[in-house]
Amino acid sequence: MIAYVFWHVPHAGVAARDYELAHREFHEVLWRSRVAGLLGVRVHRLESIPWLPAAQPGYEDWHLLEDSAALDRLNDAAVTRARQLPHNRIAALAAGGTAGLYGLRAGKPIDPAVAYWLSKPTGVSYPDFDLAMKPFVDGGCCLWGRRMTLGPTPEFCLQAPADSVPPPAAVAIRTETVLRLGPH
Repeated sequence: MIAYVFWHVPHAGVAARDYELAHREFHEVLWRSRVAGLLGVRVHRLESIPWLPAAQPGYEDWHLLEDSAALDRLNDAAVTRARQLPHNRIAALAAGGTAGLYGLRAGKPIDPAVAYWLSKPTGVSYPDFDLAMKPFVDGGCCLWGRRMTLGPTPEFCLQAPADSVPPPAAVAIRTETVLRLGPH
């Protein structure tokens, strides 16, 4: 499973309620279109997005996909037919954003209360890093790894169902799920 993740913030002066309603409308229309390979959508409100200018609060959309071929279908579907107008409405309200592509490394997708963003320590192998993350995954977390160095974020995201002792050198970002579509 992979995830196309999009971080975005509204323009100054746009009410959070209006932004979230427009965002919900777009994602519900997208979900109803039944894009092949789109397994689910999660939208989280974040207290801070450190990799955007001024580390401002905003939103994080997780589009859970079967495989990379589904990414092409999602991209095409997002801006065509019945989805074009809702997409254009939310895009006009957004001040900016960035995206990344992540692969599920361990665990099952969850609606996190906190996301710990971290990089693999220098000199640690990937198998050893995965082993160090195993207790977190066994405790209900899921681990995502960036694909092909896309996006400005750290290499890994450990999503946790509740506050816990974070992995070393992790940046913790509190999340609140505002939209959940699909079983995953």
